[in-house]
Amino acid sequence: MVVKAGTYLSRIDGPEDLKNLTPQELKILAQEIRDFLVENMAWHPGHLGANLGVVELTIALHYIFNSPKDRMIWDVGHQSYIHKILTGRREVFHTIRQKDGISGFPKPSESEHDIFGTGHSSTSISAALGMAVGEQEKGLNNNHFIALIGDGSMTGGEAFEALNNIGAMKNNILVVLNDNGIAIDENTGSFTRYLTRITASHTYNKLKYRIWRVFRGTFIEKIANKTSTALKWTWLKKSNLFEAFNLRYFGPVDGHDLKQLISVLEDLRDINGPKILHVITKKGKGYKPAEKDQVTFHAPGRYDAKTGEILETSCDSVPPKYQVIYGKTLTELAEQNDDICAITPAMISGSSLNIMQNRFPERVFDVGIAEQHAVTFAAGLAKSGRIPFCTIYSTFLQRAYDQIIHDVAIQNLPVVFGIDRGGLVGEDGATHHGVFDLAYLRAVPNLIIASPLNSVQLRNLLYTAQLKKCGPFAIRYPRGNSEIKDWNTPFAEIGIGKAEKLRVGKDVAVLTIGQPGLDVISLYEKLSSQGISISHYNMIYLKPLDEESLHDACKTNKAVITIEDGTMKGGLGTAVAEFMMEHSYYLPFTKLGVPDHFIEHGTIAELKKECGFDADGIFSAIKDIFSKTNQTT
Repeated sequence: MVVKAGTYLSRIDGPEDLKNLTPQELKILAQEIRDFLVENMAWHPGHLGANLGVVELTIALHYIFNSPKDRMIWDVGHQSYIHKILTGRREVFHTIRQKDGISGFPKPSESEHDIFGTGHSSTSISAALGMAVGEQEKGLNNNHFIALIGDGSMTGGEAFEALNNIGAMKNNILVVLNDNGIAIDENTGSFTRYLTRITASHTYNKLKYRIWRVFRGTFIEKIANKTSTALKWTWLKKSNLFEAFNLRYFGPVDGHDLKQLISVLEDLRDINGPKILHVITKKGKGYKPAEKDQVTFHAPGRYDAKTGEILETSCDSVPPKYQVIYGKTLTELAEQNDDICAITPAMISGSSLNIMQNRFPERVFDVGIAEQHAVTFAAGLAKSGRIPFCTIYSTFLQRAYDQIIHDVAIQNLPVVFGIDRGGLVGEDGATHHGVFDLAYLRAVPNLIIASPLNSVQLRNLLYTAQLKKCGPFAIRYPRGNSEIKDWNTPFAEIGIGKAEKLRVGKDVAVLTIGQPGLDVISLYEKLSSQGISISHYNMIYLKPLDEESLHDACKTNKAVITIEDGTMKGGLGTAVAEFMMEHSYYLPFTKLGVPDHFIEHGTIAELKKECGFDADGIFSAIKDIFSKTNQTT
């Protein structure tokens, strides 16, 4: 969508242009931004609901503060689209999340206004404090540091660790708590209920703010602060949680009332020290379909902007997503085994655990954005005799690495890790690709690591994991649709550490793990037509490796190539190279996978091509190594 000439939005080339508009003009601008966002997201999918909810808040922040001198950090960052539109990226906004286009998250290399890169939750307050302390030591004390964090992110432990630290400091930091009651799914836990209580009982907070406005800068303010302590205990049974962290708390404020937001932020700008502003917003605000169905319109894909109808239809001829197969299979297993339960950190619908939740609500636990807690909670369940399936996106499992080692693996507890969205995930980019899991998990003793070729193998690995109960068991599966329509086959156990030989050849041994094996299968005839005979091994397990199959591969072929959709350093390729060195197999060897740099955003097909392990890249690599065998014979 091109911005119409003559609109207020067409005049905004940077945040300084906002200051030329009147309050009424800013209100019109907010509606123009909403229209622009809804039209663009309809054809260039991204995070819609969260951004519709922060239009007025983003305008007010940029109106009062001076970015980039004043540092704004967007926690998670998926709600930074309005910020991008107002900071010089309006004309390229249609490229968002596309290859070589702008990122869907704050990215310092993209703009000086993107002060700190984000993508995962609960990091903003820590980063703001670090930057504030660092600049203070340089004598730069006039800058403001604003951490905008959603209520969902406040369930993350790092946010509370930062609050504990920030309250003991005197730095000029403003934490803006964007309270919309929902992250991706409905928020859970005591903190969400606590915010509801604060919102409902705001008499004390209103009075405190009014006292401060009247008497700020005078000796009476000190008296007022003492009075507020007495009032706090008069009207509230407990001290405000944030004030217990030694932060001045203000709010709650209507996050869609521009006039009030500007007034409050202008006042807070003049308060020194750490403070928190509690803002109430509505996810999807101003677009009825998004307001009505906040979960779907978090990131709806393509839709009709006028009606809100989702255009990505699911027909019977299209196989279901891996996530759906995971959810349905786990539910089926739970019907057969009462010990099975499931845990997820705030990704109930994304991981399709809502399927099991609908059937067994008492056996599915959404612990909020708390990956470390999720893993140790699963360890406790396993210790009590349950079979916990701890289901976490690959990129977020990184946050619980210590718990995997310390709380699960050392004790050899039978926790099953359902590692969702393993490999390249596409448009969310570097912060969300699940490419490190195979490498960092492979280093952990006692841990079984598997990745299925297809959805039938996923189903059977889930069955095998709950059947064996032989220690921690990680099952990694990709984002997107399965390739098999008839996936719901009878369960069959897959032997631990056993590969399957899919094709017998004599020239090149091709060893794959996970989905890349499907690309190799698609090349069988093409390779044969070129006179190249391959042996194809679907390894299934990275740990333990099937050494019998590796010996067979090295003894019956002239070269070896490994293919994986993860980082090549430390993954399958490294494991096979170590095996060949240990057993003195001096054959031509190469490996394909994700190279040693961060991969940006684009479609999965585009990124596989960039990394060199799409079908064409695989064919070229096999052809190249085959030519080397002819040179050495």
